[in-house]
Amino acid sequence: MRRFLLGVMALVVGAGAWAQEVGPKRGTLVVAGGALEDSFILDRFLEIAGGPEAPLVIIPTAGEGDLYDEFYSGVADFRKAGFKDVTVLHTRDRNVANSDEFVAPIQRARAVWFPGGRQWRLADAYLDTRTELELHAVLDRGGVIGGTSAGATIQGSYLIRGDTRNNTIMMGDHVEGFGFLKNVAIDQHLLARNRHFDLIPVIEKHPDLLGIGIDEATAIVVVGDSFEVVGKSVVAIYDNRRTLANEGRFYFLRAGDTYDLKTRQARRRDLTEEPFEVVKEEPWPYLN
Repeated sequence: MRRFLLGVMALVVGAGAWAQEVGPKRGTLVVAGGALEDSFILDRFLEIAGGPEAPLVIIPTAGEGDLYDEFYSGVADFRKAGFKDVTVLHTRDRNVANSDEFVAPIQRARAVWFPGGRQWRLADAYLDTRTELELHAVLDRGGVIGGTSAGATIQGSYLIRGDTRNNTIMMGDHVEGFGFLKNVAIDQHLLARNRHFDLIPVIEKHPDLLGIGIDEATAIVVVGDSFEVVGKSVVAIYDNRRTLANEGRFYFLRAGDTYDLKTRQARRRDLTEEPFEVVKEEPWPYLN
């Protein structure tokens, strides 16, 4: 069903829009690790969206509440950042998520943001619906989709911590995300919650996946098949094709560093654009 729906969307927007390797063919992703107490990530989000007049849709469905409307408290941060045209969109009814009325705000949006909570709630409500198709269309017309915590993880193709029982189960009863980043699993609150080893068993079981762990007050800004790290802390890369000199299975990027999602090559923020010397193009030891 999912492949059929995406195929229909490709016919509508043009087949070339779906030719991306990992990241979006057009548009931008802002994938944040949580705890956005400072404004710099939302300031960057506003800039990418096109400024204060850009229509923004906030979808807080990952939260526990049954009702989110224009009085949703999370709107205040986006108003403070400068957004003037803000719509809060929420349902747990998949029939509603497939309706013309519900998707209309997304059709005019230049920016969409997913706050935190539990990512499986977003999957239950919107996966394989018209809402999901319209989210892909936001990117196709050059818009920006962002999210923090659960709103970060849902942007990958493989949904970790998606079990309905608790968020410590890495491979649970929900494993499919929206796939704005293909063949990618995204974790969040990385160092703040001591999660920096948690993606290793996921990549061991699914070695073709790229794991990306993002700490709090930090984000990656994805354009096409590359991203830049922004924020105060670090991003971890879990790539079974590469190990550190001491056989470590992940390595860290900091603000200003860039990463090529297609070649899986990281580069420091200096002028030389040299790759990381300590990262070897060798499979993880358990594969030998």
